[in-house]
This record gives sequence, C-alpha cells and structure tokens, in this order.
Amino acid sequence: MTLNIEIISKYSVSANLLIITSSVNNLKDYPLSSNELDYIKSSLKNKINFISINQYKRWICVQIIPEKKKGHELHEAIRREAAKIKTFLNKADIRELVLTGSKIPDNIILAYIEGLALSHYTFLKYFSEKEEKQNKLKRLQIFSPGLKHSELDELKISLESVYFARDLVNEPLSYLNTKKLCDEVRNQSKKSGYGFEVLGKKQIQSLKMGGLLAVNQGSSSDPAFMILEWKPSDAKNKKPIILVGKGVVYDTGGLSLKPTPDSMDYMKCDMGGAATSAATISAIAQMKLPVYVVALIPVTDNLVSNTSYVPGDVIKMHNNKTVEVLNTDAEGRLILADALSYAAKYKPELVIDIATLTGAAAMAYGHYAMAVMGTASDKIFNKLENSSWKTYERMIRLPLFEDFEELLKSDIADLKNIGGRIGGAITAGKFLEAFTDFPWIHMDIAGPAWVNKESQYYTKGGTGIPTRLLIDFIKNFK
Repeated sequence: MTLNIEIISKYSVSANLLIITSSVNNLKDYPLSSNELDYIKSSLKNKINFISINQYKRWICVQIIPEKKKGHELHEAIRREAAKIKTFLNKADIRELVLTGSKIPDNIILAYIEGLALSHYTFLKYFSEKEEKQNKLKRLQIFSPGLKHSELDELKISLESVYFARDLVNEPLSYLNTKKLCDEVRNQSKKSGYGFEVLGKKQIQSLKMGGLLAVNQGSSSDPAFMILEWKPSDAKNKKPIILVGKGVVYDTGGLSLKPTPDSMDYMKCDMGGAATSAATISAIAQMKLPVYVVALIPVTDNLVSNTSYVPGDVIKMHNNKTVEVLNTDAEGRLILADALSYAAKYKPELVIDIATLTGAAAMAYGHYAMAVMGTASDKIFNKLENSSWKTYERMIRLPLFEDFEELLKSDIADLKNIGGRIGGAITAGKFLEAFTDFPWIHMDIAGPAWVNKESQYYTKGGTGIPTRLLIDFIKNFK
C-alpha cells in the first residue's frame, strides 16, 4: 500500500496535525490562538467542516464531524469527508500528517483513516512519468491512546486487499491474461497464507465443465480454474463458505459483439468478481480468522475467432444440464454455473457468487448498489445486509419468482442462456439457481465494480467492491 499508516505514542511540535472533533469547544488544549479559534468558528457558521490553518512551519487542520448523522450513515459521512481532503493535501504538499481526535470514539478515527486511504489509491504502472501523478501524502500517523494496534492492523489488511482487487481490475488484457491472473493470485497466496491450486484445460475437460470450455473456444489461451482455500484448525464452521468469482479477463461479447464506447472499452473489469474473491480470502488468511473459506474462480477471456462458440450452440455443463446458447455475451453465467455445480462436492454451508454479470443490474442501480438474490435464509441475508450498510457497499435484494423460469425454457435443451429483455438481472440469477442445491447468494456487481470518474473515495477504474463487505460478513458469520 502506498500510504504508510502507523500508531504513535507522541508527536513533535512541528508535525502537521489534523484534529477530528464534534465541537470547537474541544480544541482548547491544542496550539491554536484565539484568532485561529475565531476563524474556525466563523468557518463553521458558513457550513465549512474542514478548516486548514497555516502556522508557517506546519499546518493544523480541523475536521468537524456531521452533527445529524448517526450509526452507519455517520461512518460513511466520515469516510467521504476524509476523501475530500486529498486535493488540499496535494496542493499543500503535505507528505506526513498526524491524525488525532478530540473526544471522538475510535471507530470514527478508523472510518476517517479508511476513507483517506481508499481515496489515495493510484494505478500508475503504465505512466512514463509517475512522480507528478502521485499523491503527496506518504505517511499517516495516528495519535489516539485508546486505539488498539490490532484494530488498525485489521483495517490495514482490509485496505491492502481492496488495493489488490483494484490493481487486478485495472490491469489491461495486454498484461493480465488468464495465466497472469493465476500468477498474481498464486503470488498473493504466498504472502497471505491461503492454499492455492489451479486446474488446467485437461483437468477442466475431465470435469466436463462445458460452460467454461465453450466460452474459451475463441481464445488462444487455455482456461483455468483456481481453487483457493483457508482452512484453519480452529475454524468455527466444518462446512465451508464458498466464494465463486467470475474471472473473464476480457469480454468482447464473443460473436454477439459488444459496441466499443462505454461497453467493450472497459471490459478488462469483467474479472471483478475473481479479484474480489481472491482479495477477500487473502484478507481472511492474513487476519487468521477462524472461518473455513474456499474460493472457486473460473478464468478465461471471451474473444472472437474462427473457433468461437456461436449463438445456437448447445453445450453440456458440469452437472450434465444442457444449455442452448442464444447470446455469447451472456458468458459469465456459463462459467459460473460450472463453478457452482462443482461447489456441491464441498457440501457447503453457504455459497456466494460475485460477478459483473448483467447490464440490467448496472442500468438499474448504477455504481450506487449491487443486485443480490438467492436461496439462503433471511437470517443470512440480514447479516449480509448489515455488513453492506457497515461498509456502505450497498445491496438491493431481488426476488427469484418461479415465473422467471418460463423465460429460460429452450425448445431444444434444458435451458437457454438468456431470458429476454424482461428482468435481465433476475433471469441471470434464475439461470444460476438451476446449478445450485445448497444455500446460495448471487451478487451482481456490474454497476459498482467500476466507476468512470472519481466518486467519493472510489478512484476512477476498479473499486474493489464488495471486498470490504465480504470481509466483514465472513468475520461476523458465526
């Protein structure tokens, strides 16, 4: 992570200082003159919540927390306020900063760190002149006597995992092809401690994963199927939680070719589910959480060649169901279906698939929320929703009415891979449901996985959503 974050027991009198407080009355113990305090008060009257004061040898900044926000809304407001100060820090050329709170609980301090760090992510690998594009802040010191090192350590692991997911999503196909994605996840396993196995084309053929093999037909690169495992001896669950991540490293739409503007031009992000799954299990392993977790990640590109699968083809899936392909751009559900049916061998307690799956979900909610649906209990969905609000990686639950099955009936096979224009996000989920016989949740992250411009603490490009949500959910699962 580019930002060095550490707890300190004291700070120098010349340190740049940022004070978080709910009231100007709490600032009396800080080195601020009466004129400076008056300036802060007048700024607050003008509804300015971040005030910076240049004391020549250093800066003192004051962040006033919102008065009317409570609970998760307050924490999100704090993250967003923290993200706003990036512009100031860069203009003021502040390289080191001490963050402290005046009569502020530690969870507010942690939320501020989170927003600040997430907003400072950069992907500069391909710039020839990186220095001018880098953020100035390099070191963030935390002076908060009640804050535990373990709390900050877990937050840093979460942040580093989000950075990892964003890096993967932002990499172009010219670097991150199927093999490179597997290499990156393998390297991360060595750092984090989770088990790593990758199945090659012959093994995938022996498993009769017809969906993955069909999507891969137009590629010059072989498909892969990654199996990641974190199984600590003190795991609270005997049956695993399984994450299934869509790993389409680039999606042209196949012969059902996508248009380029605002579509194919950012389809390097179509492995966002794979990135999130790998990042989540990496965080869980580094935190040494006592939870048994497996991630299954089918990987391929969806390219066009004279060997591509075509609309009208019928393919046999891993669970022996047959699928009539009517749109080769509905490829994600085909590779996920094979992975979901493979997951049954674990007799899982819960399976969550994460995928940039449908334009329908993206059009419905934009980057503001993900569509979720599934067969898991309301109790599990409620826990997931609670983690959604805590992290503000929001979700909207959609129904899986039996009526939608009618839209997926084929004239020549068990299923067809599209259901038409009606309820596109739901019919995609309904298709996946046919390959499950266990408690299951589908997360369609097509909207929030990628942003075309900076938004709050999400920098342009990959967001890493829903890594933070899944970490919190799994951490609090039992």
